[in-house]
Amino acid sequence: MKKIFTLFFALIATGTAMAVVEPADTTRHVVVDDVSIIASAPKQHFGLSKEPISSSVVNLDFMNREVVRSVKDLSALMPNFYQPDYGSRMTSSIYVRGFGARIDQPVMGMMVDGVSYMNKNNYDFEFADVARVELLRGPQSTLYGRNTMGGQMNIYTLSPLHYEGVRGELEYGSGNSARAKLNFYDKVGDKFAYSVGAYANRTDGFVDNAYDGSDVDWGKSGGARLRVIWQMGRGWSLDNVASFGYNDEGGYAYAPYDEQTQSVGKVNYNDPSTYMRYNFSDGLILSHMGEKYKFTATTSYQFMHDRMHMDNDLTPASIFTLVQEQKEYAVTEDIVLRTNDSSRRWQWITGAYGFYKTTDMNAPVKFMQDGISDLILGNMPAMIKQFLTIDPFVLDSNFDIPTYGMALYHESSLRAGERWRFTAGLRLDYEASKMNYDNFTIVNYSFNMPPMGPSMPPISINNRPVEVPFKGEEKLDYLELLPKVAVNFTTGVGDLYATATRGYKAGGFNTQIFSDILQNKLKTALMADAMGSMGGGGRPTSQQPNTNPSQGGSTASYDEASVTTYDPEYSWNYEVGGHLRFAQGRVNVDFAAFWIECRDQQLTVFPEGQTTGRMMSNAGKSRSRGVELSATWEVTDNLMLSANYGYTQAKFEEFNDGNNDYSGNYLPYAPQNTSSAAVSYRIPLNCAVLDDITLNASWQGAGKIYWNEANTLHQNFYSLLNASVELRKGDYTLSLWGRNLANTDYYTFYFMSMGSSFMNVGKPCRWGATFSFAL
Repeated sequence: MKKIFTLFFALIATGTAMAVVEPADTTRHVVVDDVSIIASAPKQHFGLSKEPISSSVVNLDFMNREVVRSVKDLSALMPNFYQPDYGSRMTSSIYVRGFGARIDQPVMGMMVDGVSYMNKNNYDFEFADVARVELLRGPQSTLYGRNTMGGQMNIYTLSPLHYEGVRGELEYGSGNSARAKLNFYDKVGDKFAYSVGAYANRTDGFVDNAYDGSDVDWGKSGGARLRVIWQMGRGWSLDNVASFGYNDEGGYAYAPYDEQTQSVGKVNYNDPSTYMRYNFSDGLILSHMGEKYKFTATTSYQFMHDRMHMDNDLTPASIFTLVQEQKEYAVTEDIVLRTNDSSRRWQWITGAYGFYKTTDMNAPVKFMQDGISDLILGNMPAMIKQFLTIDPFVLDSNFDIPTYGMALYHESSLRAGERWRFTAGLRLDYEASKMNYDNFTIVNYSFNMPPMGPSMPPISINNRPVEVPFKGEEKLDYLELLPKVAVNFTTGVGDLYATATRGYKAGGFNTQIFSDILQNKLKTALMADAMGSMGGGGRPTSQQPNTNPSQGGSTASYDEASVTTYDPEYSWNYEVGGHLRFAQGRVNVDFAAFWIECRDQQLTVFPEGQTTGRMMSNAGKSRSRGVELSATWEVTDNLMLSANYGYTQAKFEEFNDGNNDYSGNYLPYAPQNTSSAAVSYRIPLNCAVLDDITLNASWQGAGKIYWNEANTLHQNFYSLLNASVELRKGDYTLSLWGRNLANTDYYTFYFMSMGSSFMNVGKPCRWGATFSFAL
């Protein structure tokens, strides 16, 4: 850390003796592959190389070379960014600078063509016609609002204003995997442009279920996108992007893990586990580009319907299964007015934002005979359970969760002289949400006890119902001030900056713990009813049992709705860094050093013992410190080198869950190191058969990753080797590629359920061939 600060101030001293670089025109950014031009984002005064933000940008050429098909393929290719590939497209969580969450609120926001995605379940999607991806690290709450505490990812698709023609792709690879996509871009005159495209994918996967030999991680997906742009004249334009996606897959390739022998077994469970998702979004962007100001109004509608079916015990036993189905509807509006005159000393952005979304969720848990024996009867007195039989039953949970929010924000940037620029911003953000829950179960039981002596005659009860309702309402609301201050200093080789920002992640509801609550209430009701039949003074079966809340903060038992909410998470991020350019722009270096103080960190808790749910809990205080470094060198027109490195030291400062004190331990699930290096070499041939051959090789690594708050289990640093060969003739390219060529064994996820440990194994060596064309 000391060396980073020394380098920072040394560069300042060096830069003062160099000529000042005039700011480039940032109204458009030309992607390296020359087929797409991305209009400047409405919330950036300047290009990213002049913003006081640690950022990473990848373009279409890079994504083709590195076989980037979705966001998770960018893991470790961007410093301190990690999205492990496990479970399903619903469960893949994102970690930035040591922070993240496996359920509920994400640590990073995402916008696609200016439309903010409201549910993290939609983050993992196919990059069908994506041309550029930007990752802004650190809190972006002042301009982007909720759930951007770790950063903001902006994704842009190819615009028909800047590319005309047809682009297509066919691919086949390991796991009997196949992909196909086709996109058409056209302009009608000078004012109207449109694009339409579709894609389809399928795979058999790489993991088999030892129970029946079936494929576990199979999948199929498809989607379509329609974009229409109308330049109405006098600076006004309309841009409408509509997209539809479909995904149906297996998943949850969780194998049992033996902590004593540190060995991983085979995936082996008897009930099918799948995930299905439909999603639709439509974003309408009305903008006006004037000589001095730019106005943008982005209106969106989003719909998602997904369904998860999971063998929750992940064993060959018939214990219990979960079906979670939800439908979410959301509308958003973001109005931005900013200056558009680069000659002004004072640049500013002012905006107003609002959203409303509602989530309807149904999550029934079905208990089967093994589960009844282990989880319901297991802790009952022997006098009762030896004569008690219970039919399979369902714990039915229903939730209606409306959420709305509104915000006003402003950011000003003032240039002082030729070198200094000062930035300050503030956002006033309000959010409110409500959860109406209606949980219910009805259980039929039989109790047949022979005579136990003269004073206790035989008891015979058959198919007697016990009803346990659990209904109610919870409300949350927050009013937040989210400030930002920054300073830029321009040198002869680029910009240096220092910034302080406040981050915020919304609170929410623990819907996944209700099955435990209802299960505990059911046990109490069954025992009371059975005792009543034996003359023990029980209650009528229609009366809801009176239970007590969990004691001492323990995560081992949950009895009431007091555990169904969790608080927001807050942070302050202090950062210094720079964006430097050397050798006429052939060498680019970006670096940052950061210090984050976080309080009320949101952590996913898997309860101890024979419980089945999981919940979000707030830790006391956490701290993350680290560095980021990215460098690219265009050695010649045909040779490109690049490297990225991120280091994070993220620890609990204060965290006691009521059973253990984890203060001083590392935060789980986020890697301490992320790194990558790549080389690309083009060989011009210009012969009848081929125009050129491009050889690409890359390495990426991540780790150490701790798997629990106690830091007793971890994944060591692991490396993945990748390579590809591109053969191009005119508008046609054949790419032969391989991923994880050394077939490295590594793990992407660990958790405990019902007292047992499970691991998710990373993807093995994979190969493929991709044929693409751009006409």
